[in-house]
Amino acid sequence: MTLRRAAIPRRLHTPRRACTALSIASVLTLLLQLCPTPASAQDESDEVVRVRTDLVTIPLFVTDARGRRIPGLAQSDFEVLDNGRRVEPVYFAAGAEHVSLLFLLDASGSTRDIITEQRETALAVFSRFGPRSRVAVMQFREQPDLTLPFTDDLRRAHTAFQIAALPDRRTAIFDAALAAARAFVSGQLNPTERRIVILFSDGLDTASTTRPDAAIAEARAAGVSFYLIHIPLFEPGGGHLVMRRPSKGFRDLAEKTGGRYFVVGDARSSLDPRAEHDLRPIFQAIADDLAGQYVLGYHASAAGPQPGFHRVEVRLNASDKRPLRVRQLRDGYENRGSDK
Repeated sequence: MTLRRAAIPRRLHTPRRACTALSIASVLTLLLQLCPTPASAQDESDEVVRVRTDLVTIPLFVTDARGRRIPGLAQSDFEVLDNGRRVEPVYFAAGAEHVSLLFLLDASGSTRDIITEQRETALAVFSRFGPRSRVAVMQFREQPDLTLPFTDDLRRAHTAFQIAALPDRRTAIFDAALAAARAFVSGQLNPTERRIVILFSDGLDTASTTRPDAAIAEARAAGVSFYLIHIPLFEPGGGHLVMRRPSKGFRDLAEKTGGRYFVVGDARSSLDPRAEHDLRPIFQAIADDLAGQYVLGYHASAAGPQPGFHRVEVRLNASDKRPLRVRQLRDGYENRGSDK
């Protein structure tokens, strides 16, 4: 839903094929590079059997004084406290060993044609994902529509990126974000997976009944990070074109869930229908984020049988004297009993 010229009271749409087409194919290629070499079917089956349902996982990242992500840490660099009681981690992963990726696609305007045209390109990359990864696609206008539930079966995926040519309607970004977060916790769960939403949108919400903070809270509770690729609209202001501010809370979807927020294009390129954008820095930044993230896990039974909400704190060991900060993407969990 990007304007390629100054905005007027109704939205105008002009092609932005180069930008979004590159977005879908390049993000998939990027995440493919982060996935480990596929394990055998037997290895994957054995792993699922070994994962107890009371495994509590806390995704997190560590930053230095400048806010830069710190890769290369080991399990021994962390300590975990559950309601103030130290627990021993039994699971540790660095980077993106297991990826569950949901594309959240604004289905209005020219976007629908671009996504449909890139379907085969996207599926060609999906076909190279191993059994440890899964992909879903959700489209939204006024209502979210999970066009492709999480799967590694590409026979079900051929229509996932095809969007019906419907008139433009109002847009409900935060309703869709809430639905996307909930999509990760429906059906079978792998608590060790890294959960990512990549949202393409112009950032203007006109129809949601969901408050941004409600969507963010559910995303954090489920360990879901949003990466926002904002393709903004521009309008006249002060004698030149200015970017229209996204809806309040749009940027928070990324910044408060451990993801990142990116803007594509500027006022000059918005007027040029032939403009091409180099999105490689954006995708490299996403790669760096995933490479610099960690997942720590422990069994809830190790913290005792107390029901109710358990607050979890992850700290760096006192032996590390660097001015580093741990940022958790989950603050705790609801204890409903242990699985022996």
